[in-house]
Amino acid sequence: MKSLVVLRVIAKLFFPLILIFGLYVQFHGDYGPGGGFQAGVIFATGFILYTMVFGLEAAEKVIPPDLLRVLMAVGVLIYAGVGFESLVLGGNFLEYRVLADDPVGGQHLGIALIELGVGITVAAVCIAVYYGFAERGQE
Repeated sequence: MKSLVVLRVIAKLFFPLILIFGLYVQFHGDYGPGGGFQAGVIFATGFILYTMVFGLEAAEKVIPPDLLRVLMAVGVLIYAGVGFESLVLGGNFLEYRVLADDPVGGQHLGIALIELGVGITVAAVCIAVYYGFAERGQE
């Protein structure tokens, strides 16, 4: 029983650190290794750790499955929205330079938004897949 307490304390310490590292990878992707996919997986890993230690029911209170479905769609809509916005502004699909007055600024904005959409979608899908496996394991 004592080892369970230690595990919960360690998980409570690591959970926010994992999420912060995921955000770092997300927003540092322009300047170094990382980006949306990697950040989404890291972010999902934090919630998978939480689920493994505190149980599926507790995790579903933090991020309900319905919210995951919405986040999956939101990430894809951000990605597609950036592409269609570049079309509306006179460029090609996902041509970032038209997103701002300065082409370099448009590139940075476009990449940041695309990576954000990818990160949200990947995190939501990974968590949803884990929830699905965890539910089957409880049967």
